Amino acid sequence: MSYDHTQQQSTDELKLSRELSHSRSAPPLQVPGYDIQQFLGSGAYGEVWVGVNRTTSRRVAIKFYTHRGGVDWSLLSREVEKLVFLSADRYVVQLLDVGWDADPPYYVMDFIENGSLEDLLSDRGCLPLNEALELFREVSVGLMHLHGKGVLHCDLKPANVLLDADHKPRLADFGQSRLSHEQSPALGTLFYMAPEQADLEALPDARWDVYALGALLYCMLVGEAPRRSDDTIGKIESATDLGDRLARYRHAMRDGKGPTKHRKVPGIDRHLIDIIDRCLAVSPEQRFASVQSVIEALNARERARIRRPMQVLGVVGPLLLLLVMGLFGWRGYSQAVSESRAEIERRARESNDFAAQFAAKQVAVEIDRYFRAVEQVVQDDQFRDVFRETSDSAELNGLLTRLHDPNDSGPAFEEVRARFVDHPDRQKLQAQTASLLDDERFPEAASWFVCDADGMQIAASFRDDPTTRTIGKNYAWRTYFHGGDDDLSDVTVVDGKSVTRYRIPPPDGHIQGTHLSAAFQSAATGTWKVAVSTPIFVDGKFRGLVALTVDIGNFMQFQRSDKQFAVLVDGRPGENQGVILQHPLFDEILQQHEQLPPRLGPERRYRVDLDDPSLGKQQEEGTTLLYTDVLGSDEEGRAYSQKWIAVKSPVLLERVAANNHGRRETVDSGLAVVVQESYAPAIAPIRDLSWRLLRLAGVAIVAFVLVIGGLWYLVVRMLREPQALALASPRVPTAPTRLSSLPTVPVTQRDRNEE
Repeated sequence: MSYDHTQQQSTDELKLSRELSHSRSAPPLQVPGYDIQQFLGSGAYGEVWVGVNRTTSRRVAIKFYTHRGGVDWSLLSREVEKLVFLSADRYVVQLLDVGWDADPPYYVMDFIENGSLEDLLSDRGCLPLNEALELFREVSVGLMHLHGKGVLHCDLKPANVLLDADHKPRLADFGQSRLSHEQSPALGTLFYMAPEQADLEALPDARWDVYALGALLYCMLVGEAPRRSDDTIGKIESATDLGDRLARYRHAMRDGKGPTKHRKVPGIDRHLIDIIDRCLAVSPEQRFASVQSVIEALNARERARIRRPMQVLGVVGPLLLLLVMGLFGWRGYSQAVSESRAEIERRARESNDFAAQFAAKQVAVEIDRYFRAVEQVVQDDQFRDVFRETSDSAELNGLLTRLHDPNDSGPAFEEVRARFVDHPDRQKLQAQTASLLDDERFPEAASWFVCDADGMQIAASFRDDPTTRTIGKNYAWRTYFHGGDDDLSDVTVVDGKSVTRYRIPPPDGHIQGTHLSAAFQSAATGTWKVAVSTPIFVDGKFRGLVALTVDIGNFMQFQRSDKQFAVLVDGRPGENQGVILQHPLFDEILQQHEQLPPRLGPERRYRVDLDDPSLGKQQEEGTTLLYTDVLGSDEEGRAYSQKWIAVKSPVLLERVAANNHGRRETVDSGLAVVVQESYAPAIAPIRDLSWRLLRLAGVAIVAFVLVIGGLWYLVVRMLREPQALALASPRVPTAPTRLSSLPTVPVTQRDRNEE
């Protein structure tokens, strides 16, 4: 909006407006009868201050003409003349007092609280349709009042529309206005000025204000003046004199493309678009002949808008009964389908719940087999004798004392460890431990090992790894020794490198009964393993433990299919909580690769929230919560990216409680089984039935629309009133429209109320 200044006929006398300080301490002059309160602003002609009438306490705006050299006194005198002529008009900013003989000269006007429409548009960009249309109607009525009194404004733009306390517009700046008897040209503001007005020989015409009125509404809706562009501004600014400048403006307006952005304003209708287009017509012959014609077009639009709902109601009335019947039919159909789907889902969830419980019991049975295996070893007299002999060896205990630090791995440590491994007192226990791998009494295990009371591994045998790299090392920090939720390890930075440090538990920090360790990954395949350990007590004193490791997939005995399978999840507190320990995708990947990718392991990107309501065995009535498999987002798990009916079941172990006289109690292992069934196949019968019914309904609807549509078209044609005459293209004479020749247009009751 910074370019929207009024084009003057005497450019040599104008000075560019410079930004002045707004922190003035005193006005240029004390005006009699007024107390000046604050500085409001400054411009090319002078300063504007806010004052208060001492008698009436009315706030006023006082404009001081401190820049006498840049003032066109003829324009100011003409403006004062028009303001006096338009006194007491509600739509015009009122002139209250004039002091031409003062030094500097001044005049006093109404103080308009809310600034100009230009300020409002600068803050908000553009206005909502209803708000812009309300202001447009008010300005139109104000212009109609002016024209009725024989005054043409000739410079209507957002800066010359002020907003009072009620947000009602008032017209200001009548320096370019003309009376009915004046036949001198008047220039307005670029892009708000009608093309034919930009001529130093043009005669005043009411259609000038019509064009500016349309430009004003366009600017309120779009945020910029019509036909305005940087290219057009550049061509106009490069002109050498005022005449060339105006000629280029006329050429740009007549040869450029018409404005179209207002057609995309949300909520705008065809009638309002026609009104704007007619106001902004380049040819005055195609424009509204007067502001009164614009108001009548607005009134015709309002009548059409009021009449349209009645027309629609008259047409759709016969459809209401059919619509109600259709709604009841659709509701019955939806309810029947919904109830059938809910019943199928309920049965599927019950079936999955039974399957999950069965699978969880199978896992519990397998875990119990391994529990009994380690307990049986500890209870074997031969093993206990060999273990006691090894534990009581003084030479071995001396070596173990030197190997106690779990973080030591230097050359000296390795030398002592080698001596410990090769010591004959240890070899008996090693042979006893190695025999456990092939003992048919026990289930298949990945490894067996024995630790002493300090957590030192004193014997171990691995099915796929014959080395002894773990013997002689302290593993008291592992969960299978201390029985906690997580391994006792920390990552510290030494010399800029991350180093894992292990912490030894307190002396009594060891398992008290058979224990299922936290899950850990196999270094060879990336699959998840667990250790089952049981303590060795001699004469009531903890002397060590026996443990085995097993692939956790061995626990799962569930028969999977393409539609249903089981997943094993670690629900125990700790760093592995929610980690998927066994999933059909793992088996598929291992069939193609030697090991699972890291993203399925240490990164632990995929976790299951066991508190997810979709995993419940029962759902709230009327709701369907479907489960999303987290591995469905994996690059190799796209087949699992679908909706599932899933139920979880905890893995409960039946164990003999300590100090409970041999009674058995149920213990939650912390593991959980999730049985997933594909949702789409489960509800396939309901989906097929729904599609058949919908196809029949679609055929009926098409037939109905064809019949009713034809009747609707005939009724609308009969009831629709032709478009208002105000919107028809008028035949306007090429001569300027004189105010005395304008037709009288009835004012609506709404306009009378506004007056």
